[in-house]
Amino acid sequence: MNQKELREIRRRIRPEHNSITHLYGCYVNGAKEIISTLEESLGLLTGEEQEKYLALMKKTLSGALGKNLLDISFATKQVLDSEEHRLLSALRKSEGKDAALRDAFYRAVIDRLDMDGENYLILLVFDTYDVPHYGKDGESADSGEVYKYLLCAVCPVKGGKSELGYAPEEKRFHSATAGQIVTAPELGFLFPAFDDRAANLYNALFYTRDCKADHADFIDAIFRTEVPLPAGAQKERFEGLLSDALEQDCRFDVLQSVHEQLAERIALHKESKDPESLTVSVQEMGDILENSGATAEEAEAFCRKCEDAFGPDAALVPGNLSNPKRMEIQTPEVKIQVSPENSYLVQARVLDGKKVIVIDASNGVELNGVPVRIEGSTEAVTV
Repeated sequence: MNQKELREIRRRIRPEHNSITHLYGCYVNGAKEIISTLEESLGLLTGEEQEKYLALMKKTLSGALGKNLLDISFATKQVLDSEEHRLLSALRKSEGKDAALRDAFYRAVIDRLDMDGENYLILLVFDTYDVPHYGKDGESADSGEVYKYLLCAVCPVKGGKSELGYAPEEKRFHSATAGQIVTAPELGFLFPAFDDRAANLYNALFYTRDCKADHADFIDAIFRTEVPLPAGAQKERFEGLLSDALEQDCRFDVLQSVHEQLAERIALHKESKDPESLTVSVQEMGDILENSGATAEEAEAFCRKCEDAFGPDAALVPGNLSNPKRMEIQTPEVKIQVSPENSYLVQARVLDGKKVIVIDASNGVELNGVPVRIEGSTEAVTV
């Protein structure tokens, strides 16, 4: 799925735009015991309740593709004949109405999902979308394509805090504790994926709130596919590969240039408004490294290590490899943060035999919010 398709489905998760008729759920405690199940007619809920439930479901379509939203791919043999795909397909075909199928799904989740002893709520909805076709004149017409999908959210449930509450009949404040509170989803998924504005039974879109968590047990239980490497782990692995490939030649200016080039690609892609996610191949990363001042041998070694770590045909997401908003330079005593477009203001040098970080201060300096003057002829601050 691309950003445009994702936004199209997100816009549906509002009371006035979807055709969701029922909401299904299973409330589970930290001991993996089912406390209760729910089956609610959306039309019988109050407007506020509808909005709260749909806001939770919509959250599973939030975040960035390749970061919070990960592509799950089924093998052809899974789609043709596998227990996991049959269960998801049957749930979808029944529009979530088959209680036995829902129970089988809940059990598959409960048996494998580890929520660190927390209570949680599994929510499940089904929606049917008559996908419109837009002509050159911008007018929409019936395309004949009907996208039927399941949306699942797994939400931690936490006990409310004790607060003072006002009792009008007594005209006094008393200690009051809110009940169990459903919090934002920790994980969830959309099945099937909405690719080329149509159902793709070979893919699902998995959501994780924490970009460092892989939720391997859940993915194995529901999809039985290879677990996508979390965005946080991608960054750590990428940094380790750079360090290993460059070895003793891991220079400040080389890494600075690598991150500058990645940030530039991210900025240009954002400007282009291309709905497809930005990716770079392993070979492109090798070219970036060589253009940054690494030797051809170092770039080649990096490519080999990348292929071993991510796969020979890996499409790497620059936003997962480098923070496009800031570059961080750190010594044991000092941490410096600078936006990538201004990273040229920071240089590494050797002055009087000491290794130093030099910051161009031509545009002024503040100390704890107070503008200060730098004495002497130099226009740089040395850290």
